Amino acid sequence: MSSEEARAAREARKARRAERRAHADFTGGVYGSLLAASVVLGAGSLGNFPRVELVVLLVLTGVVFWLAHVHAKLFGERLGQHALDRHTVLAVCREEWPILRASLPPALAVAVSPLLGLDVQGGIWLALVVAVVGQVGWSVRAALRVGASWRLVLISATVNLVLGLVIVAFKLWVKH
Repeated sequence: MSSEEARAAREARKARRAERRAHADFTGGVYGSLLAASVVLGAGSLGNFPRVELVVLLVLTGVVFWLAHVHAKLFGERLGQHALDRHTVLAVCREEWPILRASLPPALAVAVSPLLGLDVQGGIWLALVVAVVGQVGWSVRAALRVGASWRLVLISATVNLVLGLVIVAFKLWVKH
């Protein structure tokens, strides 16, 4: 490979990384995790099948908020600028997917909690921890994906951890 070809390959890799960074938006994942933690917090009185009800509540809330964001993007931001076609709708669905995706790990945590020997309250706490960890993880992933400095990655993680701990504090406060 000539030096000119090597330089062109480096430039192409650099352009692909820049393109990925430009389209990396994981704010939906942070938002979805915070939403899931809030659902767990609000799920104080569940009926006869609390685990099943919480799993369904987490997933359906994720679906509803995902659809609401898709709708808002399609009709709020894009309608005046672009005609709606299948490609546009699917692209927006993919962009907003992290909102729904973030609700799945807490729901899975509740579903498997009996296998870990946890009672219903233990499953709720596990889901809350998973949601907070997810929130921090999404924020770190977003910061790294856009090339943020380690300092900014740490700040983003810390802010999201504090937000998650505020929800945990609310759960403890409401409980007492």
